[in-house]
This record gives sequence, C-alpha cells and structure tokens, in this order.
Amino acid sequence: MELLAKLDRQLQALDDKNLIRKRRSVETACAPRVMVDGRELLAFCSNDYLGLAAHPRLAEAMQQGVELYGTGSGASHLISGHSRAHTLLEQRLAEFLSPHLVDAQALYFCTGYMANLAVLTGLSMGDKDTEIFSEALNHASLIDGARLARTKLSVYQHANVAALAELLAASSASNKIVVTDAVFSMDGDLADLPALLALCEQHNAWLVVDDAHGFGTLGENGRGALEHFAMRSPYLVYVGTLGKAAGVGGAFVAAHRTVVETLIQRARPYIFTTAAPPALAHALQASLDIICGEEGRERRAHLQSLVAQLQDSLRLTRWQLLPSKTAIQPIIIGENDETMRLSTALYEQGIWVGGIRPPTVPAGSARLRVTLSAGHTADDVRRLVDAINELERT
Repeated sequence: MELLAKLDRQLQALDDKNLIRKRRSVETACAPRVMVDGRELLAFCSNDYLGLAAHPRLAEAMQQGVELYGTGSGASHLISGHSRAHTLLEQRLAEFLSPHLVDAQALYFCTGYMANLAVLTGLSMGDKDTEIFSEALNHASLIDGARLARTKLSVYQHANVAALAELLAASSASNKIVVTDAVFSMDGDLADLPALLALCEQHNAWLVVDDAHGFGTLGENGRGALEHFAMRSPYLVYVGTLGKAAGVGGAFVAAHRTVVETLIQRARPYIFTTAAPPALAHALQASLDIICGEEGRERRAHLQSLVAQLQDSLRLTRWQLLPSKTAIQPIIIGENDETMRLSTALYEQGIWVGGIRPPTVPAGSARLRVTLSAGHTADDVRRLVDAINELERT
C-alpha cells in the first residue's frame, strides 16, 4: 500500500538522522529509582520536581477521592461532570494565587496542553483585532494555541524584551496578548517577567504566563514565578501544571474572574471534553497542603542544594552546562549521534537521562536534559556527576 510505504520512508529518514523517539515502559511508581524491563535505574528525566508523585499522603487522598466520587466524571464540566472536588480545588488554587492576581478565580483542566490551547483561543476567538506576541522558545502547546487562535501572530526572539517592546509599539490591535513560558523547559532559564509585565501594562496587553516548571518549585510558598518575582497585576493570566511538582495531574488557569468566566463560555478545549476524574482534584488538595507547608519549603530547599551540587561538581570542557538555577539542568552536546551515544552510555550504567534532539531543540544543540527532584539524594547526584565527567574524558 503506497500510503504505508510513504510513512515507512518518512520514518526511515528520521532513523537515518538519529531522530527516532522510543518509549520505555516503567514498571514502578514515578520516583528517582524506577524499574524498567526488570532493571533498576536511577532516573534524572522526570518532572516530579518535589518528589510528590508517589507521596503516601497523595496516594491516600487519591483513594479517598475514589471512595467519595468514583473513578470517572461522566461528562463535560458544563453538562454534569463538574464535581464538588473540582470546585474545592479551584477555590484553593484561586486563594493560593490571590496574592499575585487581582480578584482571582481558577479553572481546572485535564492537561497543561489543553489549558494553553484554551487560554489563547478563548482570549482571541479568531478576533481579527487581536495580535498574539509569542516568545521564540515557548512550549509546543503555546505555539499550537497561538496557531489555533486564527489571528495575527508575532514571534519575538528569546529573552529579547527590547524586540517585544518594538512589536507592541508598532501594533494597532486593540486586543494584545503576550505569551511566555516562565521557566523554559529545554533551557531551564527564567523569563524576565517583571519587564514583560511592565510592557503589557504600558501597552494594555494581557501577559499569559505558562509556569509549568515553576509552580511548586519557585517562591517561598511554592506559588511559582509570580511569587519569585513578587508580581501582582490584573493583566496577568497564569497557567500552572499539576502533573509536575504537584505530583498528580492536570493543570489550571488562574486570572481575574472575568477572564476565567470568559474561558468557561468560549474555550473549546474546556467546553467540549469530559472533565478529569474528581479523585485527581481531591488528591491535588493534599498536594497543595504539602507545597505551601513546611514540608514543601524543606523539599524546595533540598532541591536547590542539589542544583548547586551538580553545578559545582561538573567538570566540562567539550560540553556546556547551561546557566540554569532551576531543576532543569541541560548539558549541550551538539550533534544528535553523540547525544544519544552519551544517553545510551549512561543508561548502560543504570542512569536514565533523556537525550533531547530536534525538532524539540534547534539543530546543532542536542542535549542531555538533566532534571533534578527533591526525591534525589546528594549521593544520587554525585553518581550522575561522576559518570558524566568520566564520559566527557573518553
């Protein structure tokens, strides 16, 4: 069949460039040590930044949620799938972010991808008088959301606030939306959110912040990038992911209640999908208890100590550790073949680090994406560092 033959040729072309992606099936709970194909691996490739994915309190809360609400929601939120558990979680999230958002309200989504599609399409809805200004290194979900918005789109260079200022000044759109990651997922650096917010307030533009990798890990209380930068504004639209540091699943949008009500009425990814299981929302309330409590502060402090340890201990001359202060610690290797050779060599030593290649990152910048977790120990990081240092010398 010619259609299948064409797909086979395309797959072979990817394989020839060492760009084929493969899945491994994990046999145990998400944790620093996992079983894969009957073998224990020390993993540095999950986004479980606070080590909560297998936390006993969250497991207990999940079981309690199933007992209270069953396993499924049964319908979309606007039909009959909106549970009391969803309402309580949204109220908790709005209260949690209220120091940084004026008249805050929150909306829970099944995934971060859906939340980002919802925000950008819901705030624009194909309005020809809308212009979206998107950071060049934004996550794929933000890129797709901007495309689906069916409106004018301008992309500004990574971390180039001056370039964005020029674009905003030249725009005649009455509805301007600036969208950025807070922590960039492949580089680990932070956007200059205060400077971006100042521009948005000057030009009467929304600032949509995707804090997937900052929520729970940044700020004294884990409120993420907004707390880290001490920000507060009615122009902010905040997206937080709940399957990373929060250890469960789903995502949320928090903003002024008028913005959230607009999304409820307009955002197709929210309106036309079955609501997430209420048990997840119930378990996430226990996660928030940990994040904003003393245990959360201790876990964030430990995570930062591991980041410092890794940066102080790596001895790289051929490869480059990017200057990240977050749990994401990328090591630029360059070419695809060498990157995957290193990832395989670490795997053979029982250390699991993902090799990231184009199109996720630009050509020539393939990398090992090391992600640290509060579940790791100093000995775990020492083992990783020793292995990488030795491989660079060979």
